[in-house]
Amino acid sequence: MNPHYLIRGYDMKGKECNLSLDELLYLEGVAAAGIFSHEGKLVEYSSKMGMPEEMAEMTAKFCGTVNMMFDSLASAYTKLYQMNWLPQHSWMYNGGDWIIVISGTRGVFAESSEADLEKLLKALNVC
Repeated sequence: MNPHYLIRGYDMKGKECNLSLDELLYLEGVAAAGIFSHEGKLVEYSSKMGMPEEMAEMTAKFCGTVNMMFDSLASAYTKLYQMNWLPQHSWMYNGGDWIIVISGTRGVFAESSEADLEKLLKALNVC
């Protein structure tokens, strides 16, 4: 196992992941990694599963939309209930055979049966 990603993953000053796509792809079970803009445009991606660019673009759009939805929810809760929910840092989806973990504007697709979820979340600075 490459200890380089662990050091960078645990020592990040911010709350969002700053690992490179190669470092993300190195994580156990990760099949694809990408970076997207706040608006949901694909910036860059890399895949070990042969993910077509069209799928990566659709995923970036989906992730941007989910980020916007959570930003809206967090803003409303913060304002209405005087609870600090901002800024948003990360989210995850786990269903079927796949896990998606998003940290800021970068994230991974991982196979549920192959990924070590605890290591994946720590590397992405989710927990």
